[in-house]
Amino acid sequence: MSTPSTPLRGEEFREQEGLNPAEPESSFGDILNQFEQTHAHDTKAKGEQGIEATVVAVNADTAFFDVGQKVEAVMPLAVLRDEAGPIPVKPGDIVRVSISGRNAEGYLELSLIKVERPKDWSGLQKSFDEKLTISGTVTQVIKGGLAVDIGVRAFMPASRSGARDVPEMQTLVGQEIACRIIKLDTENEDVVVDRRAVLEEERAKAKEAAFSRFEAGAVVEGTVRSLLDYGAFIDIGGFDGMLHVADISHGRVNKPADALAIGQQVQVKILKVDPIKRRISLGLKQLQADPWSTAEEKYHVGDRLKGKVARVTDFGAFVELEPGLDGLVHLSEMSWSRKIRKPSDAVQMGDMVEVQVLAVHPAEKRISLGMKQVFGDPWDDVEKRFPKDAVVEGPITQLKQFGAFMMVTEDVEGMIHVGDITHEKRINHPQDVLKVGQIVKAVVLENDKEKRRLRLGLKQLMPTSIDEYIAEHKEGDVVTGRVATVKGNRVTAELGEGVQATFNIAAGEAKQEQKSSGPVDINALSSLLTSKWKGSGAGTASSEPAPARREPPREGEVRNFRIVKLDAEKKKLEIELAG
Repeated sequence: MSTPSTPLRGEEFREQEGLNPAEPESSFGDILNQFEQTHAHDTKAKGEQGIEATVVAVNADTAFFDVGQKVEAVMPLAVLRDEAGPIPVKPGDIVRVSISGRNAEGYLELSLIKVERPKDWSGLQKSFDEKLTISGTVTQVIKGGLAVDIGVRAFMPASRSGARDVPEMQTLVGQEIACRIIKLDTENEDVVVDRRAVLEEERAKAKEAAFSRFEAGAVVEGTVRSLLDYGAFIDIGGFDGMLHVADISHGRVNKPADALAIGQQVQVKILKVDPIKRRISLGLKQLQADPWSTAEEKYHVGDRLKGKVARVTDFGAFVELEPGLDGLVHLSEMSWSRKIRKPSDAVQMGDMVEVQVLAVHPAEKRISLGMKQVFGDPWDDVEKRFPKDAVVEGPITQLKQFGAFMMVTEDVEGMIHVGDITHEKRINHPQDVLKVGQIVKAVVLENDKEKRRLRLGLKQLMPTSIDEYIAEHKEGDVVTGRVATVKGNRVTAELGEGVQATFNIAAGEAKQEQKSSGPVDINALSSLLTSKWKGSGAGTASSEPAPARREPPREGEVRNFRIVKLDAEKKKLEIELAG
């Protein structure tokens, strides 16, 4: 027995068969005639083809033949049968056969000569017109394709066979296949069939049937096929489903590659099937326990926890307490002071922070957290630390139309009203006197823990005109001033710019003042002065000089006053007429 030769492929096969791949495609009849002229020892133009082959060996399933060529031929025992059943053969027997091709080992493959089927051209015409699928048997590999018996001999181009190469085409010899007539020339008996179109339709139907089995809610196995920025494509049995990045985990996943790898086997849940667009949406986190389902049991108001800052927004920061469960620290809950204007002033993404649970709303998937509560409320002891009239010092933090804010401590700010900034003049805006960052001293005017308000004053620490006046005088000093008003027995005197004092005069003086406040009689006054001068000039011994009578004060006149009492704390002084 000769050694099987290596199977031939492509151009080698065509060269050995005497075929020129560069020749233009001919009709099936031309191709078949050329093949038969090359290989057949006893060939007719139209009719049966066959050769006599001698059996050289037989094993359990195959008979080996000598066909007079360089290589041996084989025929499966399953093919060696007729209508009566299997045909027994032994070495030396001669059997009439036809060569159908070569197998993978390089042997020529043989088949028994069969009686030609009746040529039903009317049936073939109907199949061609209606594009029906028919059955046929592949008989040979020939130039450019395959010979197929469909009742008549037909040609199947290699490109329409559905096979990838010549060896795969050879495996089709002897097989019954489904095909479709794509060319029918009854006059020349030229028939061309197509197997690939039928295969593609069958695959499409199979795919449609397979797609229809997918239902929302089903759990399927899949393989990660590709990873994108927005999700992953999962092969779930010939179909790609889309797993969006938001459906990978209850926790935060920035990109699918952080959680998945190509080729990874995963179990996913079908979320949605769109038969029109043929899209399947998948979910992975839906097969995992939702952390919010147990949030109310695990987290309570007042609990202090540690977590990582997962995201910073304009209004606050989200802190991850566990994968898939974030709590919000609002900007107002970050610090007791006003110095934090935006969340990024206090925290950055990735920071580990300690927080306190303020509220838990599992139905809304919301937990409110606070950072400032961890450090205690600085207003709890503000009344003790900053009692009324205490003097504090700190920088000006901001200026408003109504006043200025001053930092008293890291977490406590006080407000200085515009009217409490200066004594000297009325100002339109605090910026006329102050600027942000300026260090000032102020006195505590009011502290209100409930309203979280600390009212301060600057002008209360600045010396006034009366302060300076009191500092420059002492009790008993006689000073000069102008009578400003006289109302009954109540007199107000101006002792300097911004310095006033009031005192009471005796009832008699008040009456006298009222009398003297009328028109002055010049003649009577002259007579009085003359009489006094004459009496004095006479020097009467028995007469005593009359005591000088004090004139009552009049509005606008300048008089001497004696300081009776000074009170620097109350910024008050008491006076009386000195003459």
